[in-house]
Amino acid sequence: MSVVRDFAEPLAIVFEDDGLVPNNILPFLVYQGAVTLDPKQPEETIENLFETNGWGGTWRNGVYDYLHYHATVHEVLGVARGHARVRFGGDHGQELEIKAGDVAVLPAGTGHQCIEASDDFCVIGAYPPGSKMEITRATPENHAKALQTIPQVALPPADPVTGEHGALMRLWRS
Repeated sequence: MSVVRDFAEPLAIVFEDDGLVPNNILPFLVYQGAVTLDPKQPEETIENLFETNGWGGTWRNGVYDYLHYHATVHEVLGVARGHARVRFGGDHGQELEIKAGDVAVLPAGTGHQCIEASDDFCVIGAYPPGSKMEITRATPENHAKALQTIPQVALPPADPVTGEHGALMRLWRS
């Protein structure tokens, strides 16, 4: 039995480069309520989903409360518990409320920062194979370097939510 809601389709947003946060020409994706969580083991539900679709290096935590991005890797964030208001795309981006069962897929360079979170907020993060995660702060020097590294980041082999025929495959390759 699949833990992914039938016909899960993400919200897709393209954030502009703001001079400090490069973002990406690929759209940021949010699957709202896409994952049916096992109430006894919601973290494992998301970890298993990501690993089944080839995304690994999983971790459990929240989202940092300072603006940052990853210029060397794409990242997926699955909310296992609670809810939070997170600004995606940098200071000129968009604040979104994310909650248990939601999944956000951040193409390399996408700024993100937790604005507010419930006490039980827990996110599962993961990455496509072969990538090394580095946390990058929004500075002019880091921005210049990121503009060189982001285009070199390989496209993932599968959507972390819906697999090799998922929306990411269509939206990131068109």
